[in-house]
Amino acid sequence: MWFQVTEPADPAHVEAVLTALRSASPRCGATAVVAVDGPSGSGKTTLAKGLVDALDAPVVHMDEIFPGWDGLAAAVPLLVDQVLTPLSRGDDARYRVWDWDAGTWGEERTVAAGPLLVVEGCASSVGPAGTFAAVRVWVEAPRAERMRRGIARDGETFRPHWERWAEQERALFAADRTREHADVVVSTEGR
Repeated sequence: MWFQVTEPADPAHVEAVLTALRSASPRCGATAVVAVDGPSGSGKTTLAKGLVDALDAPVVHMDEIFPGWDGLAAAVPLLVDQVLTPLSRGDDARYRVWDWDAGTWGEERTVAAGPLLVVEGCASSVGPAGTFAAVRVWVEAPRAERMRRGIARDGETFRPHWERWAEQERALFAADRTREHADVVVSTEGR
């Protein structure tokens, strides 16, 4: 999860995204959205933290929007309806946070309308969510390395969930051709 990030982002990756952002135009009203996407364990959260620090921008974590382990595709309309559409109108956004322990919706978060927003997580640039992004970023690493990272972070008991989630990712990203739509592609192999 996003709150577990301890390693710094690769400065070259952060700079690649910042360079793309400098020439990008907002596509979410007056808000320039940077969507950091890619499969689980690829390093999205680490890169997003580097971007948030560099930009002093707010962040929305898809981990808070997914409605459980089978909710990857369902999160895209939630992101669009609760966050991106209100911001595109200049309104503050409000989204419900998924409580992973309770398996239900919990508190509500508010994102103030502003000039920048980083959206981090799987499916953050998929389908209609991608149309709001000024910069789409794809972060990748080999499958075995991603699985190793995930299990090291979450524990062996989560392996079945990770495998189920990986199947959802493969299907969603293939249908959407998410990587092909990216403005910036970075590899975290060996980090």
